[in-house]
Amino acid sequence: MKRGIVYGLASAVLFGVSTPIAKILVGAVSPLMLAGLLYAGSGAGLLVVLACRAITAKGSRSISVPRRSEWGWLAGAILFGGVLGPVALMYGLLETSASAASLLLNFEGVFTALLAWFLFHEHFDRRIAAGMLAIVAGGLVLAWAPGDAIRSGHGALFIAVACLCWALDNNLTRNTSASDAVMIAGLKGAVAGSVNIGLAVMLGQRVPGIVVVASAAVVGFLGYGVSLVLFVLALRHVGSARAGAYFSVAPFFGAAVALAIPGESATPQLIVSGALMAIGVWLHVSERHEHEHVHEYLAHTHSHVHDEHHHHSHETWDDREPHTHGHVHSPRVHSHPHYPDIHHRHPH
Repeated sequence: MKRGIVYGLASAVLFGVSTPIAKILVGAVSPLMLAGLLYAGSGAGLLVVLACRAITAKGSRSISVPRRSEWGWLAGAILFGGVLGPVALMYGLLETSASAASLLLNFEGVFTALLAWFLFHEHFDRRIAAGMLAIVAGGLVLAWAPGDAIRSGHGALFIAVACLCWALDNNLTRNTSASDAVMIAGLKGAVAGSVNIGLAVMLGQRVPGIVVVASAAVVGFLGYGVSLVLFVLALRHVGSARAGAYFSVAPFFGAAVALAIPGESATPQLIVSGALMAIGVWLHVSERHEHEHVHEYLAHTHSHVHDEHHHHSHETWDDREPHTHGHVHSPRVHSHPHYPDIHHRHPH
């Protein structure tokens, strides 16, 4: 549980800081081209990481490739989260201040939770629902009384569409989160970046200079690539709704950085909205869920250590942890604090 929270918050920091920087870059390149460059930088960087791992690989650190049944989920995640979402965000940033855009991105967590609860049947309780209501209230304060923070409702609408796309992405990726997180994020970046850059070139948009390309690549690698790897790990440990909630702190870091940009200021709307969203995130982070539950028979592959859910033997093993291999979970009944991770997706 603690690892999942750390992964989610670290992912949020990287993505949150990338938003106001992308706001600067979007003035120098078209939104579609920038979205492609960000994800291309993400994919290229992570594929280099995979290559380095393959060269220095040990048997205990092999890559967990998505199973045949998971490739459909991954394709949907790439379409919504890698192709459509970033383009909508870049167009939204054209008409929205960086600080307001950062806070509006909290709706990604809300949409993620709603889809997880009602479409994918992930467990939630009144505390989690109250946290999401606080986040929604913060977003409504920002949208209804924007002052100078939002110059056009169209910008906010585009950002909301981006949040919905990423919410679909999060829930689809949840079904592949046991696989190698670097591979999942690298594939998404490479495919999405190639598609968006290709579309931009077909529409006659020019490729910017080397400085802009390099800047976008670095921002994409850290703010989209590494951030996504951490988020996939959070999905593995705490499920879609909780990971989305922890990720909701991203706008606070983004808004803080945005205030250093000339022309940005801390309006009363931003302060009230930020306070409501902070309350909502705290309700999620401080949750404790424990009850007696049943583990059904499960066979899968993922990186793991020999904890209370991994009591199995090995034909050959070099004592390294974490390690990756196919393993079986026998039926079991016990009680302990848990979230809806890859081992606790049971009904309530």
